[in-house]
Amino acid sequence: MTRLPVIVGFGGINPAGRSSGHHGYRRLVYDQLSFEQQQKTLQALAALMNCGSDETHILNNTLIRKLSNNLFDPDFYRANKQAMLHPHAEGPLTFLMRKSQLPEQLPAEWQVERYNDQEVKVTTSSALDVLFPDGRASKVNSAGQLPSGFNPEALYQSRSHPRGLQLTVFGASDAIQSLGIPWQTITDKVPGDQIAVYASSAMGQLDFNGSAGMLQSALLGKRVSAKNCPLGLAEMTADFVNAYVIGSVGATGANVGACATFLYNLRQGISDIRAGNCRVAVIGSSEAPITPEVIEGYRTMGALAEDEALIKLDGGTFETPDHTRACRPFGENCGFTLAEASQFVVLFDDALALELGAQIYGSVADVFVNADGFKKSIPGPGIGNYLTLGKAMGSVRAILGEQALKHHTYIQAHGTGTPQNRVTESHIFDQLAQAFGIQDWPITAIKAFVGHSLACASGDQIIAALGVWHDHIIPGIKTTGAIAEDVHQSNLDFLLEHRTVDPGHLQATFINSKGFGGNNATAAILSPDVTRSMLAKRHGKAAMLSFQTRQTDTIASSAAYDAACLNNETAPIYQFGQGVVEGSALNLSDAAISIPGYAKPISLQVDNPYDDMT
Repeated sequence: MTRLPVIVGFGGINPAGRSSGHHGYRRLVYDQLSFEQQQKTLQALAALMNCGSDETHILNNTLIRKLSNNLFDPDFYRANKQAMLHPHAEGPLTFLMRKSQLPEQLPAEWQVERYNDQEVKVTTSSALDVLFPDGRASKVNSAGQLPSGFNPEALYQSRSHPRGLQLTVFGASDAIQSLGIPWQTITDKVPGDQIAVYASSAMGQLDFNGSAGMLQSALLGKRVSAKNCPLGLAEMTADFVNAYVIGSVGATGANVGACATFLYNLRQGISDIRAGNCRVAVIGSSEAPITPEVIEGYRTMGALAEDEALIKLDGGTFETPDHTRACRPFGENCGFTLAEASQFVVLFDDALALELGAQIYGSVADVFVNADGFKKSIPGPGIGNYLTLGKAMGSVRAILGEQALKHHTYIQAHGTGTPQNRVTESHIFDQLAQAFGIQDWPITAIKAFVGHSLACASGDQIIAALGVWHDHIIPGIKTTGAIAEDVHQSNLDFLLEHRTVDPGHLQATFINSKGFGGNNATAAILSPDVTRSMLAKRHGKAAMLSFQTRQTDTIASSAAYDAACLNNETAPIYQFGQGVVEGSALNLSDAAISIPGYAKPISLQVDNPYDDMT
């Protein structure tokens, strides 16, 4: 019997706000909410932003917008200028410098003599290759920035952590605390080796506290920190969750698949649960790529929406572009918009979800990953995404039936906002819709609001999908005024406005994700109603009634956490140096290992998987 991976918790942060409680999702559909829901959304954002309740200020300082200078100054960021100094024809080149600044390896042609106690005089007849401090203005000035005023490093003892890891601590904590089930309760029920964490970034930690510091320090005349190298690794996302948030001793890993990374980690987690290798899986991604170097790297590829190109798109009638509309999926567009985010989901197997009275937000039917085969270029799309989406559609058809697939599903598209993506991804959707007999298949793309958070992008999509099932509003692609002429749409219905749907209408959603290099992934996510129906069929009415009783406390506890967040009365979980267990504290036998803090021992009785061969 295959165990069903049930989504029992989620949390995180992106430009729309805090994910738990569906607050971030509600910022996407703010103009469609009731007055009461709008007020609660504003309250949630005000708590994050450490500001008052002024609606205009809050709305203007969330989602995609003009780059602020909280991370770096986009109008003037440091970039050295290379130059060659030549001696004058009338004499050698002479200059003064501090003795402490002399190179360790003096050029052979330098003549150095004392000038005073602190300085020396250098004379050379050769040309001198130098770097002059310089500054540049960014040609890209829109980004999916976290809500203004949100400062993750101030929320816990961050100890010079890279920003991506600061977001990890916040995002994972939000997911764990929103469960409504104390983590100790979980570890009392589940052996430690049956709790897995799969999380990563795509690009590693690229600010100065991470890899950037390691690579830049020598060029800037500074020392490399002992933390730069280890904290810059892509797998640190999972490592921080294990070491400082939940203290896990189970399976861990960092799957990396470019912009499909979140789904790569999700695939690993559901595979473990379905196979019975774990009962709990914490899945996530964090990315903090808004740095001058990363922006310039993507810009020179022609991948980002530059200010000048945005102005041209709008007819060249403005001196500055509308930065809030920088990302226009499936419309006339000119590039994607970089974003930062951290998203986490918590999965239980179906039996554990019922036993602990967990909240049911949905379930993961499957995640499919396929490469492109031979390619013309690494960034260029290929055929792999036809396979991933096609197999995901086949999975939903097998589970829910033909009619459910045709009439009760929609797609959360990758939808980057690039000319190439609008053509290639729409062709995939259109052709597969035709192959499966689907007409007017609803398509949305939330990058229009929050931008492209790279590894975290499909996490953003999943969080939005969970919100759709809760509030029954599919976010429309409101930054796109009209679908571009080269977009394939004969069998598709691109939602350019928010769409309200009947409760229970949407039974499954497809999370589509594509990444440079041929990293394609599609997840089939089943609705809460479908999930509960499947649980009832497997476990029976009596088990469901007992589950509902236990769930009452879970819902109340989760609501209490949300209320505390709204009142700024919470903090991220960060257990540095707490509960550390040394090897000498373990209770070892040939049958099991007992670990202090875990109620259940870890069995060493391993079945022979090759009993037919030995």
